[in-house]
Amino acid sequence: MVKKILRITLKTIGVIIAALALYALAAWLVPYIGVNKKAINKGPDEITIYIKTNGVHTDIVVPVKTPQMDWTKYIKYEHTDDKDTTLTYVGLGWGDKGFYLQTPEWSDLKFSTAFKAMFYLSTSAIHATFYPQIQEDENCKAIKISYQQYEQLNKFLTESFDVDANNNTIHIPSVNDGYGSTDAFYEAKGKYSLFYSCNTWANNALKAADQRACLWTVTDKGIFNHYK
Repeated sequence: MVKKILRITLKTIGVIIAALALYALAAWLVPYIGVNKKAINKGPDEITIYIKTNGVHTDIVVPVKTPQMDWTKYIKYEHTDDKDTTLTYVGLGWGDKGFYLQTPEWSDLKFSTAFKAMFYLSTSAIHATFYPQIQEDENCKAIKISYQQYEQLNKFLTESFDVDANNNTIHIPSVNDGYGSTDAFYEAKGKYSLFYSCNTWANNALKAADQRACLWTVTDKGIFNHYK
């Protein structure tokens, strides 16, 4: 009986190790498979958006107001600490609500937070950050797109917000969240998992706008490899 239990235990451990190894291999290799490789030649260059990473997490950065879109209908300056209405860009990121609000730094990460995030047990949030201007560097890339592509992108982004009965976005009050004074959080649709991360969401946003992207990725490097 003991030997049988031991064999089952060893097989279970083996299956888990094999599954993790397969996941790691896919997470490394699949991002090299690109989609929309010729997107740079699609349509006129009418508006500039940005992809921006902090080394882990990718945001989509857009102008706060254009003739095509007014983001203050979804994200309010008054929801930030500074309440600075002169800021002209806003970065949008999607992710696990627990990570955003309970883990400002990796040293704050709890096992319960990570477990819930990996296995569809938590809820998600939109993290918005206002900027006065955007500077391109190795962690921030400009992408010129057409108005039609921008409309497609906006549709993806706005549909990621959860809304109340009056179709308004739902602000998440946060205190001492470890972020800056130009940040705000909102309830979002969808669930974070091992297979759908913050970077998967950003990658799908680029796909929605017919821009270069990975077939699938959970890392920011997967996205930025296509914008070197």
